[in-house]
Amino acid sequence: MTQPIYLVDAFTDRPFAGNPAGVCPLAGDWPPEGWMQSVALEMNQAETAFVRPRPDGDYDLRWFTPAAEVDLCGHATLATAHVLWETGAAAPGLRFHTRSGVLTAARAGVAIELDFPRKPAAAADPPAGLLAALGTPVPRWAGKNQFDYLVEVESEAAVRAVTPDPRGLARVPARGVIVTAPAADPRYDFVSRFFAPAVGVDEDPVTGSAHCCLADYWGRKLGRDAMTGFQASKRGGVVRVRVAGDRVVLGGAAVTVVEGRLRVPAAG
Repeated sequence: MTQPIYLVDAFTDRPFAGNPAGVCPLAGDWPPEGWMQSVALEMNQAETAFVRPRPDGDYDLRWFTPAAEVDLCGHATLATAHVLWETGAAAPGLRFHTRSGVLTAARAGVAIELDFPRKPAAAADPPAGLLAALGTPVPRWAGKNQFDYLVEVESEAAVRAVTPDPRGLARVPARGVIVTAPAADPRYDFVSRFFAPAVGVDEDPVTGSAHCCLADYWGRKLGRDAMTGFQASKRGGVVRVRVAGDRVVLGGAAVTVVEGRLRVPAAG
């Protein structure tokens, strides 16, 4: 028994950039969670997505880091939609049933647009150890949403200069920490980086779910609904965002880099 699996670079239009995600399309029932977690660990990407068709024509979708299942992931959803369309398995409009509700994906020219929940952050004092673990000065603003802490620093240069202590950040009571600032490059409105060692990801290259928070935050600050963010990781990636009520539309491209088959029985 073999199982198809893909490696896709998301939020980029060229290989070896953006954020790589594993995509594992399944034909039937969910395999054991331990097997999915083992596959995600073997893939060793920030997330590996597991997707299966439903009788109603929609899809069920789950995401695993190398260490844990997570509630929301943008780049692996983008990668999954890309694979389903590239292989001819799905129609142009996609509906995914997830731990964060129903998420949709649609084509927008060469890009893909995801409809995700808006995840605003409320002002909150950083917990003990967070700023020390980031190695940042006193932030301009700090807050927290359902998943993560959000820290605004003074400049794009300060975002790029962050050299966090992963062990220290892993003790922060949250999925991860978003660091952001206004963009210096006029092509973008804001820049960010995302660190989530608590779930096995020291730094995520491009984080769609973090932009569900960033879109709300910068939309309020800039008085705009549509913006472009750049995630300033080593690989880098562009996320176009649009706030629409209690939803955020995330736009980006994807490229398949590896197509293969797992030679591991699903029951194993």
